[in-house]
Amino acid sequence: MVEALNNDPVADHFQHSLAALNRAAQDEVLLACTRSIAQVSIDALRSGAKILIVGNGGSAADSQHIAAEIVGRYRRERPGYPAIALTTDTSALTAIGNDYGFEQIFSRQVEALGARGDVLWALSTSGRSPNVLAAAEMARKLGITVVGFTGSKGEAMRASADHLFIAPSDQAAVIQQIHMTAAHAICDAIEQALVADPGAALRPA
Repeated sequence: MVEALNNDPVADHFQHSLAALNRAAQDEVLLACTRSIAQVSIDALRSGAKILIVGNGGSAADSQHIAAEIVGRYRRERPGYPAIALTTDTSALTAIGNDYGFEQIFSRQVEALGARGDVLWALSTSGRSPNVLAAAEMARKLGITVVGFTGSKGEAMRASADHLFIAPSDQAAVIQQIHMTAAHAICDAIEQALVADPGAALRPA
């Protein structure tokens, strides 16, 4: 546990972030989980499937960030790979929220856009976001692999996920930073694997 620094919230935040990232970097179970998430994502893209991503608030922004890295590029020139952040369509979000309730804003989109063989990345720092969990349950019904990203108090999310990345922090901001570090590592792994076989992600399932 990092001691709070005297009257210096800036340095304090950097220290908390650094300590959590160091814990993550030295956690072999967490690293193995990250490699597994990378592999299921690579396998899905190789088969012609896609990645769907959901989250609320900062995790909604992270969902869009991750999708952009996959569709556009992370570090290498290569074809675009299919990834959709289900956090961006305001007409769908408001219509579904109005007609079915906020808890269904992601699950309804998963039902409409998802298919067997896809991968759902479900981001929830608490592990208890009802709309994220509903999306995960819908995904599992459809044969979609569910990858959960949460924090140290999100163990309950394991029941809804095939793979669960637990960031070693209970602070939402630090959890999100670790999620994005892992996501960037996974994007790098995806590119390294698929650039070696440029047509891989374009082959039909």
